[in-house]
Amino acid sequence: MNEEYRKWLDRAKTEKKVNQKWLKQQKGQKNLDEKFHTKHQEAFEKIDCLQCANCCKTTSPIFRDVDIHRIAQHLRVKPSQFTEQYLHIDEDGDWVLNQSPCLFLQEDNTCRIYEHRPKACREYPHTDRKNMSQILDMTYRNTLVCPAVAWIVQAIKL
Repeated sequence: MNEEYRKWLDRAKTEKKVNQKWLKQQKGQKNLDEKFHTKHQEAFEKIDCLQCANCCKTTSPIFRDVDIHRIAQHLRVKPSQFTEQYLHIDEDGDWVLNQSPCLFLQEDNTCRIYEHRPKACREYPHTDRKNMSQILDMTYRNTLVCPAVAWIVQAIKL
């Protein structure tokens, strides 16, 4: 991982209680979506996910039924074979990967199923979504995984 990205994650880990408290205080704040979306654009002008891929190395997306069917079709297996081989149901009742890093992550940090990846991967790190106020707990968790989210939260806090 790029040294600058590592520093952003390290800072987020050092400031995790402060970030968690600050994000909780943001619920219901005016212009929260606009603030996040602006900083999201700035972050991804600086950050190249292929230089990091920490999300793919350390976490699992949620696989919805439509994702499972699409990926299984792409891999030319039955959805039941796909789930049996690659997924399990977590404590929240969601389909997730059996292991990390993601089996579809290649050595160059590209995704073997990129065009068919789950919706959760397509939307990650979720900092350009509407109603950011509703996902601030997830945003906090993502500050510890994604350098872009760590940077975005830090930039908005300033």
